[in-house]
Amino acid sequence: MLKGLGNLVLKELKELMRDPKILIGMILMPLIIFPIIGGIVGASMEAAKEKLAEMSIMVWNHDNGSYARNFTRYLSNSGIKIHEIEASTLEEAVSLMLNYNATLLIVIPEDFSKNISNVLEGNALVGAEVEVFGVFGGGGVFEEIGVSVIDSLIESYNRRKAPNPIRLRKSTVVKGEILFGVDPSMVAGLMMMQSIMLPIMIMMLLTFAMQIAATSVAMEKEEKTLETLLTLPIGRFTILAGKLAGSIIVAAVGALAYLVGFSFYMGSFIGAIPTEELNLDLASLGLAPSALGYVLLGTSLFVSLLSALALAIILSAFAENVRSAQSLIGFIYPLIFVPSFVLMYLDISLLPFPLRILILAIPYSHPILTSKAVIMGDHLTAVLGILYVSAFTVAILYVAAKLFATEKILTVKLRMKSFRRKKKTK
Repeated sequence: MLKGLGNLVLKELKELMRDPKILIGMILMPLIIFPIIGGIVGASMEAAKEKLAEMSIMVWNHDNGSYARNFTRYLSNSGIKIHEIEASTLEEAVSLMLNYNATLLIVIPEDFSKNISNVLEGNALVGAEVEVFGVFGGGGVFEEIGVSVIDSLIESYNRRKAPNPIRLRKSTVVKGEILFGVDPSMVAGLMMMQSIMLPIMIMMLLTFAMQIAATSVAMEKEEKTLETLLTLPIGRFTILAGKLAGSIIVAAVGALAYLVGFSFYMGSFIGAIPTEELNLDLASLGLAPSALGYVLLGTSLFVSLLSALALAIILSAFAENVRSAQSLIGFIYPLIFVPSFVLMYLDISLLPFPLRILILAIPYSHPILTSKAVIMGDHLTAVLGILYVSAFTVAILYVAAKLFATEKILTVKLRMKSFRRKKKTK
C-alpha cells in the first residue's frame, strides 16, 4: 500500500535540504538563538548575585532593649550591609532609602524586646512584630529577592535566637508612596504575569505581520501577478503602503486571537492564587500606564511593526517563491525572540554593560522596554526609544520604497543555487 514511500521521503528531504535558506533558517538558527539566550540569562544571574552581595537594608530601631540590639547584630552578621538610621517620621525614613541605595527598611517597634521575651499573655504567645517596607523597582524575576532574604533570616533567627517568634508585617513603597499591608512579593508576582503577556503579544504580532507581508510579495512574484499590479495607474509607494496596512490589520487580529486564548491559559494558573491577592488593582497601586503612557506604548509598537513589515517586504523581494520567503524571514526572528525572552524575566539594568548596549541596539526590544518604563512613569526612556526605532523605521521604509520604485522588485533574487551549480561545473 505504501510501496515507494521511502524513496519519496528521501526525495523530499533532498529537495528541502538543498535550499540553504531552509537549512540555515530552520536548523541552524535555533542552535544559535537558545545558546545566546542561555548565555545572556547566565550573565544576568551572575549580575544578580553581585547585586545581592551589595544589597543594603536600613534599620529604624525604636527599641533600646537587648533583644532589639541582638536582632540587629544578627542581621549584620549575615553579611548584609545594615544602615541604622534616625528619623522623625516614617516618610522621612522611606526617603532616606534612596540615599543609602537600600531596597528594604526594617522598623523595630519600641515594645520589641518586651514582646519577644514575654512567654504568655493570657493563653496566647505574644511574640514580637517588625515592619518591613520593600521598594518596588519595576518588576523582574529578581524583584522580590530582598524580601525573600529577610524572610529566610527571620525564620533562621526564630529557630536559633528568639524565645518567641518574630512576625513580619510587610508593606510596599511604589514611586515614593507607601502602600500599607501590601506584600512586595505579591506586587512583583502580579507584575511578572503582566510582563510575560506583553512580550508574547509583541512577538506574535511581529512574526504574524512579517510572515503575512513576506508571503504577500512572494506569492505575487510566484504567480506572476506582481507585474500586473505594478503596471496599474497607482503610485508604487501607494502599493507599498497598502501591503503594509493590510499586513498590520491581519496580524493585529491574529495576535488578538492568540492573546485571548493565552489569557484563558494563564487564567488556569491565576485561579490558584489566593483571592485576597487577586483583589489587588495595579492601577490603584500606581502600577498601570497613564493616558500618555498608553500613547507612547502604542507609538513604540506601531513604529516597530512598520519597520518589521518593511524589512520583511525587502527580504521577500529576494525570494523566488513563498517557501524561500518564509525561510528568509527566519533570519530576523533572533532579533525578535532573543530580547523578548530576556526582557520577559530580567530587568535590563541587571545585564552586563555590553549586553545592555546590544539589547538596546535591537529595535524590536524597545516596545518591551517602553511597556516597563511607562508603568513606572519613566516617559523619557519611552520617548528616546521611540525616536531610535523611528529613525530605524524611516531608513528601512526608504530602502523598501526605493526597491518598489524600480523594476528590481521583479528581478532581484538570491542566486545561491546558481552559484552552487557553477561551482559544480568547475
